[in-house]
Amino acid sequence: MPLLDMPLADLHRYNGVNPRPDDFDAYWDAALAEMRATDPCVTLAPSAFSAPCADCFDMTFTGVRGARIHAKLLHPKGCAEPHPAVVMFHGYSGDSGDWSDKLAYVARGYTVAALDCRGQGGLSEDVGGVPGNTLNGHIIRGLDGKPDDLLFRQIFLDCAELTGLVMEMPQVDGARVGVTGGSQGGGLTLACAALEPRIKLAAPVFPFLCDYQRVWEIDLAVAAYQELKDYFRRFDPRHEREAAIFTRLGYIDNQHLASRIRAEVLLGIGLMDTVCPPSSQFAAYNKITSRKSLVIYPDFGHEGLPGINDAIYQFMGGL
Repeated sequence: MPLLDMPLADLHRYNGVNPRPDDFDAYWDAALAEMRATDPCVTLAPSAFSAPCADCFDMTFTGVRGARIHAKLLHPKGCAEPHPAVVMFHGYSGDSGDWSDKLAYVARGYTVAALDCRGQGGLSEDVGGVPGNTLNGHIIRGLDGKPDDLLFRQIFLDCAELTGLVMEMPQVDGARVGVTGGSQGGGLTLACAALEPRIKLAAPVFPFLCDYQRVWEIDLAVAAYQELKDYFRRFDPRHEREAAIFTRLGYIDNQHLASRIRAEVLLGIGLMDTVCPPSSQFAAYNKITSRKSLVIYPDFGHEGLPGINDAIYQFMGGL
């Protein structure tokens, strides 16, 4: 097969290079405690969008640091018994997408919630308040402050909080919840499944936010990862703080969260991906200890993967 990164056999053995902070577990335990202590103050407003099979709501809740977070919420109309739910996460800089693309799951009798990431293209609030560069890039947002200032810490927690809120809805069977998304959404799927262990199924597609140092080392700190190279060029041009910077980024590296995942995982990957290189994705996948499987596209990159949405739809039928 074509070779972009490393041979497939080596990918299956690859364990990542980005450092893991010594206090990684304590960091995330404290973050989750902060999330659980936050009063979500949930509000639901009927949406202007309507569909014969769905009751549609604009949902807002309070995330960590007091940000008001928005999600689209759809319940199957007339379904009184507790039923499964799917929580969806979007790509980098995007938003929760159209209401209509959630209806296949609603027609199946599932509740659907789709998050708007704070500070990106949707309706969620970014409360900011961090020192250092905020011009371009959420990976490096907060990097010059305390570890708790990292923006993706807050976004990861928003994902887990939304999923927990969905699990507690009277319409939803909390033991039958799945999460899915592509690119940034794939990374958020992994993070959410790690931070909310009750999730039953997780279906990430070419996940972002994995093994940052590897991405930089193979000169693919471009496109979605361009901010890594820009940060060094502006703030550490001689890489005198390289080890400390990558170690700090290790707090928000999904390869280090992956061992916490208890859900069954189906991961879609294109082996010619120059945006989220395959080795960075395998660094996370190889650390998942729960039941897992891959859908591999040897000739595809960071693009539409034929049949992957159908495969995920079938996979979520196991809820």
